[in-house]
Amino acid sequence: MNRFFSFSSVRRLCAVGVAALLAACSGHPDTTAASQAATAPATENAAAPALSLIPLPASVVPGEGRFALSAATPLLAQGDDARTAANQFAALLARGMAIEPRLVDGDAKGAIRFVIDPARADAGAESYLLEVTPDAVTVSAGHPAGLFYGAMTLLQLAQVDGAGAVSLPAVRIDDAPRFSWRGFMLDSARHFWSVDEVKQVIDAMALHKLNTLHWHLTDDQGWRVEIKQYPKLAQVGGCRIPAGDGGIDPATGKPRQYCGFYTQDQVREIVAYAAARHITIVPEVNVPGHATAAIAAYPELGTTDQPLAPSSEWGVFPNLINTEEGTYRFFENVIAELVPLFPGAYFHIGGDEAVKDQWEASPRVQARMREVGAKTEMEMQSHLVARLEKFLAAHGKRMIGWDEILEGPLPPEATVMSWRGIEGGLAAARKGHDVVMSPSSDLYLDYLQTTSPNEPPGRPATIPLQQVYAFEPVPAALEADKRQHILGLQANMWTEHTRTFNRLQHNIFPRLAAVAETGWTPQARKDYADFLRRLPAQLERYRRWGIGYAPTPFQVDATAEDDRKAGTAAVTLVNPLGYEVRYTTDGSEPTATSTLYTAPVPVTLPVQLRAAAFADGKALAPSRTYAYDAAAMLTRTDEQLATCPDIGRLLLRLEDDGPADGERAIFNTTIFYPCWQWNGADLDGVAAVKVRAGRIPYYFQLAHDEPNRHFEPARSAHGELDIHADGCAGERIASTPLPATPGADGFVDLVAELPADIAGRHDLCLRFTGDTRPAMWVLDRATLQLR
Repeated sequence: MNRFFSFSSVRRLCAVGVAALLAACSGHPDTTAASQAATAPATENAAAPALSLIPLPASVVPGEGRFALSAATPLLAQGDDARTAANQFAALLARGMAIEPRLVDGDAKGAIRFVIDPARADAGAESYLLEVTPDAVTVSAGHPAGLFYGAMTLLQLAQVDGAGAVSLPAVRIDDAPRFSWRGFMLDSARHFWSVDEVKQVIDAMALHKLNTLHWHLTDDQGWRVEIKQYPKLAQVGGCRIPAGDGGIDPATGKPRQYCGFYTQDQVREIVAYAAARHITIVPEVNVPGHATAAIAAYPELGTTDQPLAPSSEWGVFPNLINTEEGTYRFFENVIAELVPLFPGAYFHIGGDEAVKDQWEASPRVQARMREVGAKTEMEMQSHLVARLEKFLAAHGKRMIGWDEILEGPLPPEATVMSWRGIEGGLAAARKGHDVVMSPSSDLYLDYLQTTSPNEPPGRPATIPLQQVYAFEPVPAALEADKRQHILGLQANMWTEHTRTFNRLQHNIFPRLAAVAETGWTPQARKDYADFLRRLPAQLERYRRWGIGYAPTPFQVDATAEDDRKAGTAAVTLVNPLGYEVRYTTDGSEPTATSTLYTAPVPVTLPVQLRAAAFADGKALAPSRTYAYDAAAMLTRTDEQLATCPDIGRLLLRLEDDGPADGERAIFNTTIFYPCWQWNGADLDGVAAVKVRAGRIPYYFQLAHDEPNRHFEPARSAHGELDIHADGCAGERIASTPLPATPGADGFVDLVAELPADIAGRHDLCLRFTGDTRPAMWVLDRATLQLR
């Protein structure tokens, strides 16, 4: 809980205008005020330049003129809270624009004044009023959090003109958030992030007015927080050996561990850093599943006698903690050490993806179920949940868990985080539970945001920016008298496939800006087209603040359909966000006056086409160059090939296991069925298909999804590369045996000769046969070889 905001008294700020927002804060939504606000001058007027604020405030009334801002501008503030907000504004302004106004005592003309105003105390802890005139600026709020958010808006208002002068447009902004939980989840268990990197995430959250950091600290792959009573949790559970070459020291050839955990002093440092930016950290210790690292450290916690180690694999594991009283006390002791480190109201106990196979097979667990009166294994999990909820409540905390905790009896005080769609949130709210909406379908940022081949490893089932922005946390089907239970929303960043901080930032931004706007801005004020208009200014702020956002949504992607006989092609250009595209075909850099793309571009091969996306006459990202010639049109990379439609469509974008350090190859592959499809391949005059294949570790635990995996039977010692015409159900037209191992570089070139009479266009299915686990073949590229 944000320390200046009561979740229990005000769960959702839902009105259109500030008058209604204030009424909601008092517990009495005022529909008359909301109606009046909707017709009031709450938006930028047509004569004034449009502001580019993200998230969009509740009420914006432009004025006339501008306030000049420089290092000489005095800052006025009385009291520690106001002085803190003033200093935070100055420091961020210095970081982004290289000017740093200073606090002065007394009074001064042309000043920026930060005020804690008791008259606004009832307006909500996060609300603020910002007034800019050509002569002065005042930021006022009833509480420190609101003053901080006002300072963040003031920071976004600062603009640099062509001469390098900084100024603020005259404006009156009366603002408050729609939701009280505006969250982001950082997974430090799968990949560990340094203290400084976590602080960078917190800084970025604060700039977006997000107020809750859900910190995923434990999982099968690592335990990331020091527990003094149980030191092996971090010492043993905090280390794993990565799969394949990634786990081998290139200097010695010996296994190399991947380790990391936060000391309790580091946790205190991070929590204090977040609190200074009005962000509450909610820790997560996941039970009874996702517990391999804990069981590896203390085997007596496990359900079976199988020795375990923190895993380098991803997915859903069968390993559950057991149900003994001693294990319950163990985790109560863990929580007791963590509670003083995290002063917020909530503690997350996980509860997701706890496959019950081990409990079902354990005579001791079955006996324990009879002891406590649990009729099913899910009721046994509920027994654990209820025990931890009671323990947390006794320590002044509210329990929150993933939506699986709804599948058994749930204490009424428990809060539910709905990740498997919105259905869990609907059910929980109807039962009187508070809810945070966090559906994987819309708010999982490890899903890729474009189909660009430049995307990092992740889940290629894309969640583009527009889909994130369109998500509405309050389901239309939810009854009006239950809607107050929707606390807000949260985006989650799972890091199985995210090995570097640059990739982490790529996945998060700019989609987190869309999450922030949904969490803050009144629903009636949201407008995706206007958000895209404001987004280029946000990108400029990202660059100033050192936030490494994804360039892929702002680049131009191209596909070409060729006519081999004519030596021509038609090139389709697209910007994922729909910004205008301009291009050249003479090798020159595209500008705002270059040809505007409106339809596929006919070209004669060879050609070099360069394209960029533009907004307000400025390129949004560096241009991309596409070189097409006759040879290039005969090759398709794995990203350019389609997913086979027949079976096994769980597509992942996976990274090679080596080298141990530095950049690695990336492959699109379906782990349920190793198959790719080249649709419409022109086989006239083609003698063979050459495939460059790689081999990587198969590092997945699939639990009950395991039966969905399919392999065609191998017909030789190590399997084959088979090629079928007209889809995978069509005739097999070529095949070549696979080797026992790839070459020294991890790749092998395979050539499959085609029948002499094959011609015309066909959908080529390329697939590997045989079950090759613990490794798997992947396709890097396929090339048609002419006769």
